Amino acid sequence: METLVLTISFIFIGNNTVNEDLDLDKIREKITNLDQQLLELFAQRRSLTLNVAKSKAHLIRPVRDQQREQALLIRLITEGKKLGLDAHYVTSVFHTIIEDSVLNQQAYLQTLANPNIQVPTVSVAFLGDKGSYSYLASHRYFSRRAEKIIESGCKSFAEIMQQVESGQVDYGMLPVENTSSGSINQVYDVLQHTNLSIVGEITQPIEHCLLTAVNTELSKIKTIYAHGQPFAQCSNFLDKQKNLRIEYCESTAEAMAKAYELQDETVAVIGSEEGGNLYKLHALEKSIANQAENHSRFVLVARKPVDVAEQIPAKTTIVLATSQKPGALVECLIVLKEKGINMCKLESRPIQGRPWEEMFYLDVEANLKSLAIQEAISEITQHTNFIKVLGCYPIEHISPTSVPSGAIV
Repeated sequence: METLVLTISFIFIGNNTVNEDLDLDKIREKITNLDQQLLELFAQRRSLTLNVAKSKAHLIRPVRDQQREQALLIRLITEGKKLGLDAHYVTSVFHTIIEDSVLNQQAYLQTLANPNIQVPTVSVAFLGDKGSYSYLASHRYFSRRAEKIIESGCKSFAEIMQQVESGQVDYGMLPVENTSSGSINQVYDVLQHTNLSIVGEITQPIEHCLLTAVNTELSKIKTIYAHGQPFAQCSNFLDKQKNLRIEYCESTAEAMAKAYELQDETVAVIGSEEGGNLYKLHALEKSIANQAENHSRFVLVARKPVDVAEQIPAKTTIVLATSQKPGALVECLIVLKEKGINMCKLESRPIQGRPWEEMFYLDVEANLKSLAIQEAISEITQHTNFIKVLGCYPIEHISPTSVPSGAIV
């Protein structure tokens, strides 16, 4: 691996040591050739990480070794500085490479743990049509897991659930929370009434842009189409605009299709630049969300649960209803604390038909096969009127390995 890293570093700067020609076309040709070599090296590195996963499968070792990752990054930063490469640049590049390696290893180990569900083609239902954030999340999730995706765009979350429950599709992709606008309550409400299992998750970057079908100016925009979530997440930008008419759509994809159909210089839509490209829309304004770091978390549902390989960090989602007495929920949470189980999300939703009673959704970092979570569920059951495991699935969010500040300076 050291040889591969040094080769990549050499490619980045090696050809800059001799000033052969300043002809722009020739320079671009050299850059194109270097890019091709980089792609081939990245592909070689990815194939090596697959061998790493195969080795870990036999040894039952965790996918991540963050001490080794940190040592690797420090060494790369040091070598990069010798070659004139900025430490932040090296760190950013290799954080992405490490994330790709971890996710590919997890996907491989999951195929071993669940051989009965591995097929080259999958069908998935999601909100909206091509270009919606749910569409992008679906393609990103299955890019490591399937050769072909059969898409099924839906108009509502209930329709997504119905298609999966009836067997029309294999999976359903559901957004459950956003870093800017919070939890998506409609999804939690439909999860109350399903026998489906959560089998995966993915965090999708949300990069809101103001998109138009024709070349125009911001001052000319009079109408904006979007789903309710993007409107909420871009409220600061919208509040600064004058005389705007807001038109709500059932999905971002519907909004983009509307803008393309109208071909009007006074009409815009809020969506991603990537999705807009599918409708030949142009980004008039970029990064218009309230928060610069804007992400949505999606969960994947299926008719049958999955097993999570022991080497992979797992998350388990539980839904429960407690008795109506003081401290009932606290007693459940104390059980988790005593078992050393970290709760990473707690959400409450009203129980339909039972005023003032709540259903609680808990995400905990634990594999359902572990003794700790099994004992915790058993004890929590004593404090509840209802409890159900909605699913156990791999944690997809890969936190970047930290590097000591001294190594970057």
